[in-house]
Amino acid sequence: MLWRGAKLGRPTGNVSSVNWGGWQIFSGLRSLLTSRSGVVSVKLKIEKMRVWLLLVLCLAGSATAAPTEEEEVFVEELLTEEPVVEVSQEQPDEFLQPEYEAKCIYKIKRQESGRFNQEPEVGANPVQIEVGEFDEAIEIVEDDVVENACLDYQCKKGKVCELDESNTPMCVCQDATSCPPAEGEFEHVCGTDNKTYDTSCHFFATKCALEGTKKGHKLHLDYVGPCKFIEPCVDAELLEFPLRMRDWLKNVLVTLYERDTDNNLLTEKQKLRVKKIYENEKRLQAGEHSLDLLAHDFKKNYNMYIFPVHWQFGQLDQHPADGYLTHSELSPLRAPLIPMEHCTTRFFEECDADSDNYIALEEWAACFGVKEQDIDKELII
Repeated sequence: MLWRGAKLGRPTGNVSSVNWGGWQIFSGLRSLLTSRSGVVSVKLKIEKMRVWLLLVLCLAGSATAAPTEEEEVFVEELLTEEPVVEVSQEQPDEFLQPEYEAKCIYKIKRQESGRFNQEPEVGANPVQIEVGEFDEAIEIVEDDVVENACLDYQCKKGKVCELDESNTPMCVCQDATSCPPAEGEFEHVCGTDNKTYDTSCHFFATKCALEGTKKGHKLHLDYVGPCKFIEPCVDAELLEFPLRMRDWLKNVLVTLYERDTDNNLLTEKQKLRVKKIYENEKRLQAGEHSLDLLAHDFKKNYNMYIFPVHWQFGQLDQHPADGYLTHSELSPLRAPLIPMEHCTTRFFEECDADSDNYIALEEWAACFGVKEQDIDKELII
C-alpha cells in the first residue's frame, strides 16, 4: 500500500505546519523510492516524483492558507488504493492521470484565493465558479443617473441652458452656427435693422450676442419673411387699421370656439364669453366687408368687441404677465401682420401714448376704441 489512509493532521507545539508537511512529503518520497516489493521503472519513478512535487505545492498552499485547528488534509483524497505490483513501462497508472494534476492545480488556486474549504453544491459544475469570480462578465453596473437640471429650466429665445461646475443650470447665448438651417424662404425673418436672417433662431442668437449694447437694445424682430420694401402708412390708412383688427380678433375667437372640442384652445370661462358672441344673430359673419360696414357694426354691436380686445392683450402679456406689453411680447402678433398690413408698425407705436416703450392695458383698449369705463382686468383670463 502507498500510505493508505495516511492522515496528516496539523501538528501541535512548536512545529510549524510547513515543517510538518515537508517531513511527511520527504518520508513519502523515501518510501516510494526504496520500496522492496516490486520493480518500478525509472520512468515511473520520475513521473511519481513529479506528482509528489505537485503534492508538495498543494500542502505548502494549505500551510500558507492558515487552516483552522480542526482542518485536516487527507492525502487519501488524491491517492487510490492499489497493491504494489510489478509495473511495466506501458502500464498506465491512475495516480498519474491528468485529472489528478488538474485537480491539485485547481486546489492550489482555491487555497490562494481563500476558498479552499468551500464545498461544491450537489449537482453543480465540478469546477466551481463563484459569483463575482468573473466580474467583467456578470456584474451589472448601475450607474447613478443624474437628472439633467436643464431639462425643466427655461431660457428666453436666443439663449440655451448649460450647467456650471457645480451642476447649476444657467442661460447662455446660443451660438448662431448651432441653429438648424432654414428649410425654405418661409422661415426667413426680417429684423428692425432691415437685415434678413435665415430663421428666428439665427435672429435671436444674434440679438443675444449683442445684449448690453446700443445696437442690441434697438434690434427687434420686425416681421416674418425676407426683408422687403414696406410702404409708409398715411393718416387715413391708420384710421382704418383698428376697424379691420377688431373684426379679425372677433372672428378668431369664434373660430377657436367652433373648433375647440377638447378644451385645449379656450378655457371654460373664455368659452362662456365667446358663446354669447357666437349665438348672437346680429353678429357680422366673417368675410370681406367695406370699411363703412365695419364701422357701423362696431357702433351697433359694440359689446361684442370688448372681450376680444381684452383676450388678445392677455394672449400677448405672458413674459412676464405684468399688465404691460413689450416690443418682444408684441412680436407674435405684429410680425406676421406687417407684410399684409403696412400700418401695423405705426399703429402699435402710436398705441404707446406716453412713449415709455410699454403698452399698458388702458393704452391698448383705447387704440381699439374700447371706452375707458369698459376696461376690466378681470376679462384677461
